[in-house]
Amino acid sequence: MRQIMVLNPKGGSGKTTLATNLAAYYASEGYDVVLADFDPQESSLDWLRRREDKWPEIRGLVAHEEGLQGVGQPDYVIMDAPAGARGAELTDLLRRTETVLIPVLPSPVDMEAATRFIRELKDNARYNRVKAALVGNRAKDYTRITASLYRFLEKQRVPYVGALRDTQNYVRAYDRGIGVWEMAPYMTYRDWEQWDPIIEWLGSARSRP
Repeated sequence: MRQIMVLNPKGGSGKTTLATNLAAYYASEGYDVVLADFDPQESSLDWLRRREDKWPEIRGLVAHEEGLQGVGQPDYVIMDAPAGARGAELTDLLRRTETVLIPVLPSPVDMEAATRFIRELKDNARYNRVKAALVGNRAKDYTRITASLYRFLEKQRVPYVGALRDTQNYVRAYDRGIGVWEMAPYMTYRDWEQWDPIIEWLGSARSRP
């Protein structure tokens, strides 16, 4: 069972975008996937409730109430962590996963928050039992702030494995309960390409403790 958590204490960093699209990708590849929502706002589960039966099945779990009880032995458990996870709550979340993806937005506030979180993550006793990586999110081509984001991500002592562009495709996908892989290729081929290095890293031994 592969356990992947999308985690960043900063609210609005795009955790649900990563979690739902990862779940949709692995489901579209024929895997048994559970989407576990640790956030009481249940944004990932709201996305799943929009998902029609014609799409590959993804099982939802109200993890903020139930933890991972009853998860069984799926191929993948994709976990959407809550904002504000610190201290003991962060330690508890890290106990439940083997891989952490940290989305970071192109803004000074988000980059400063990511710096503090990376420091806290490395100081956590569970850090040596997980593998973490950074993902740029909502990147806008040819802007100074996005260039600053890329420089920031490349300087961190945590692997930087890819960046996703700022596009309405993710808004449309969320509204329909699907991932960008389940949209028309002529609309989303650029998004597929941006996900390639992230998926490749998650499939490699480097992403596992």
